[in-house]
This record gives sequence, structure tokens and C-alpha cells, in this order.
Amino acid sequence: MSRELLIIRPQPGASQTAERARTLGLVPIVAPLFAFRPIAWQPPDPASFDAMMLTSANAVRHGGDALAAYVDLPCYAVGEATAKAARAAGFENVHTGPADAAALLDLMAANGVTTALHLAGLDRLELAHPALRVHAVAIYSADALDGLSAAAEAALARGALVLIHSPRAAALLSTLVGRLRARTRIAAISADAAEAAGPGWAAVSIAHRPRDEALLELAAKLCQNGGE
Repeated sequence: MSRELLIIRPQPGASQTAERARTLGLVPIVAPLFAFRPIAWQPPDPASFDAMMLTSANAVRHGGDALAAYVDLPCYAVGEATAKAARAAGFENVHTGPADAAALLDLMAANGVTTALHLAGLDRLELAHPALRVHAVAIYSADALDGLSAAAEAALARGALVLIHSPRAAALLSTLVGRLRARTRIAAISADAAEAAGPGWAAVSIAHRPRDEALLELAAKLCQNGGE
């Protein structure tokens, strides 16, 4: 059974996943389907918010100098990687959520947050919670690249397992994979990502937690036992 993993998430996350994969004895092929770029944004008044909400480290990477105006706010981050990026950017009061964005909203509400600033990507899920107001501002974009690379197509032909890190990546891959779909196994970071991939794959597996580490643990098991 192939121990190759096709990693289609954008950089720098793709290289981070690849590094973790190598420590598990897997063979990563990095072929992102998206590239991030910052977009112009109008920073709102920090005094209007109780807290900062971050659902991706990319918000920190692409926030620019304006991010400094918010470092005194409590910061709620999805996952340790995002929390680490927030601390590196100057946030000192950082809370790491237990799972996904919904769980992070619950944590914020439990801590008394009533109004949060969510710095996010242009393509995102709209977040809502009955106990607090979320004001989302797009500060970066993930632009789709032109099709699968030759390396990605070759990896799929060899039976590489594809790692799916987001619903958008799943949906795009679904439109690009073509005749190899029925032979391709995918491992998704969440049920939403798996659903976005649609039907017709050779096998679909879902990580037990929406974290890169959990996705790679799943991938190692699938590569070891053939997906059973």
C-alpha cells in the first residue's frame, strides 16, 4: 500500500503538514490548490470589541501592521498553531479553543464575551452564536490555482492518499480529479470537508478531531492497513 500523501492545502501549512508526515514515515507530495494573499481592509475601532477571534493563523500572517491595534484584546484561537501565531504577533491573553469554531464561540460566551472581532479570509463560513455578536472582517484571500500540477496527477495515478483540510479544497479537488476519482482515497479533517468532496471516491475517511495532527494519525493508519 502506498505511503504517499498528496497535500493540497496552501503554504505555509502544506510544508508544515509535510514535515509532520515525514516523522510518521509517510511520503508527502506538496501540491497546493490555493495561494494566500493579503487584501486591503479597514480596521474597525478596537474599543468596539470584547475580544479577538482567530480561526486561522493566516489572519495573523496577513493582518499587517494594523493588527497591533488589537493585541490588548483577549484573543480566542482555533487550535494551538493559530494560538502560537497570535502570541508571536504580540497577543498575550490567548485562549485556545477545544475543537472547531463553534466550540470556540461557546468558550467565548462562557467567558462573558459579547462582541468579538473575527479577522478571517474572504471565503469563509459565517459564524453566529445566540449569546454574542461576531463582526467578521476579511483580510486575506485564498486564490485557486490553475488545475492539478503534474506532480499531483502523477501521485494520484500511483494511489496516493489525499489529505483534505477544508470544505473549499474538497469542492475544488472534486472538480479537478476527473477519471481518477473512483481510484482515489481521501482523508478529511472534518465531516463538512468530507461532505463537500461529494460521492464517488474509492474511500472517504474523517479525522476524529479537526486538527492536522489527527488527520495525519488517520493517514498513517490508512497507509498501514490499506484503508480498512
